Amino acid sequence: MSSVPFSKYPRDLAGYGRDPPDPRWPGKARVAVQFVVNFEEGAERSILHDDATSEAFLTEVLGTRPWVGKRHMNVESMFEYGSRAGFWRLWRLFTARKLPVTVFGVANALARNPQVVAGMREAGWDIASHALKWIDYKDFSYDEESVHMRDAIRIHTAATGERPLGWYTGRTTEHTLKLVLDDGGFLYSSDSYADDLPYYAKGPKGPHLIIPYSLDANDMRFINAQGFPDGESFFTYLRDTFDYLYDEGSQAPKMMSIGLHCRLTGRPGRAAGLARFLDHIAKFDRVWIASRLDIARHWHREHLALAAVAPLIS
Repeated sequence: MSSVPFSKYPRDLAGYGRDPPDPRWPGKARVAVQFVVNFEEGAERSILHDDATSEAFLTEVLGTRPWVGKRHMNVESMFEYGSRAGFWRLWRLFTARKLPVTVFGVANALARNPQVVAGMREAGWDIASHALKWIDYKDFSYDEESVHMRDAIRIHTAATGERPLGWYTGRTTEHTLKLVLDDGGFLYSSDSYADDLPYYAKGPKGPHLIIPYSLDANDMRFINAQGFPDGESFFTYLRDTFDYLYDEGSQAPKMMSIGLHCRLTGRPGRAAGLARFLDHIAKFDRVWIASRLDIARHWHREHLALAAVAPLIS
């Protein structure tokens, strides 16, 4: 038996239900496809960054454990691959095809690599904030996380020339959404995996748009135990997801999110699978490839009325 009365349960398990709204994507698209490039390199855990341990999450060193008070040089070099080579491989794949991208950029990583930021800006990519540091925030208080958010916005703005309009912490706390709502300066946030469509939440400064992200159509599964063994498997999963959504979109259009990491899909054998997927979706007419900022602006323009029935987050 839940300790919270059913009438006061703080989660929305119903969503849009059996009758989701028609997103009215541009060009009557059956599916909106959105690519995220996570740029985290240079903001991972390290004693160089005043952390207590080395990084151990999403690395390809088998059996990695955090090293207390020590640098892990193999792990560091894998992150360096992401910024030195992997980013530019992804950058060439997308810019050659003139496809929009959203970056989840960790503030400290952006500040440490102005050349990469220049490439993002040259391509016109939507650079959302991926927090101050690439760490797990689960033990942070509201006030501690608030300090990090303010610093992330300040450093992001200095590094890119613009305040971030999107937010994604990734490894969140129960305070994260409230902090986003209390700030009031974001057009969207993405710390949710709850739907195939954007949806609104209400906060103290008005309605806020949440554009859900994906951890299944995500290259982090290359290094998970039950993940993708090769680029072909990655391509197959992305293709099957897209094809299903495209067929479903004849009646109920949806959104497909794809998560990429510079040090993961930036490797050649994996980039080959991504390239095949980009070539696959290019064969279809009724597809809208958009950044998250594009989707947010479209949703605010077309569906703001849905905010009136959004749940209040307090």
